[in-house]
Amino acid sequence: MNEISRMTEAKPIKTPTLPDAQTVTQVKHYTDRLFSFRCTRPASMRFRSGEFVMIGLMGAPDEKTGKQKPLLRAYSIASPSWDEELEFYSIKVQDGPLTSRLQHIKVGDEVILRPKPVGTLVHDALLPGKRIWFFATGTGFAPFASLLREPQTYGDYDEVIITHTCREAGELTYGAEIIESLKTDELLNEVIGEGFWKKIKYYPTTTREDSPKMGRITDLMRSGEAFKDLGVAPICSQNDRAMICGNLAFNLELKEMLEDYGLEEGANSDPKTYVVEKAFLD
Repeated sequence: MNEISRMTEAKPIKTPTLPDAQTVTQVKHYTDRLFSFRCTRPASMRFRSGEFVMIGLMGAPDEKTGKQKPLLRAYSIASPSWDEELEFYSIKVQDGPLTSRLQHIKVGDEVILRPKPVGTLVHDALLPGKRIWFFATGTGFAPFASLLREPQTYGDYDEVIITHTCREAGELTYGAEIIESLKTDELLNEVIGEGFWKKIKYYPTTTREDSPKMGRITDLMRSGEAFKDLGVAPICSQNDRAMICGNLAFNLELKEMLEDYGLEEGANSDPKTYVVEKAFLD
């Protein structure tokens, strides 16, 4: 795998005071339900693009003891393995124990990060193939934001198809911006090859708000409309590999569909033709 390092402007970073804390360097809000943020990366941390870590904040002090416990949740790392910082894409749950507070973080604040990455959405869990499908709903796009910026993705596959199904059009913004940015990313175009992004076929759909393509990706695949729109042959076990990251119902439905196509679920210890991230529930 190519080693990449991006030159960034030096920023003054305060010394963390919380255990396993990292400093927030950027926050961007997309809708009243979605935001992304970047933070410093521990110097010793290594991960594979597509993995996740535990992220959180300190909880309120216990009324009796006064002690605080960390509130942690699994977050896919949206930045690629070579990035000097870590990026995350999050939902906002107004009454959620963690995200009700996390959505208000600002540059300079601290977040807790347990630097022990794990996950199944990694290239090592798949057998070689010609075409890779990334299936996402909502913030399930995050691990694919990492993999779309990972050189190995384009070395391993001739074609990369990313589908993203959300309720409203605004919820597609994060993913669309990531894909658009690849076209002008001088570093990736130099390392991977000029025009590498032309291997990508992006298929965003909405289920509630009007958009150029309406419908659940599973229904569009079942009817054949998705394959026709993309100009590709239906999925087959010989050529296709797939990764799934979405809500539980979506994951289960798509697992069944992929197995009907002849694909088999793999794991880090037993690579096969598709994988699903069980730790993520959009």
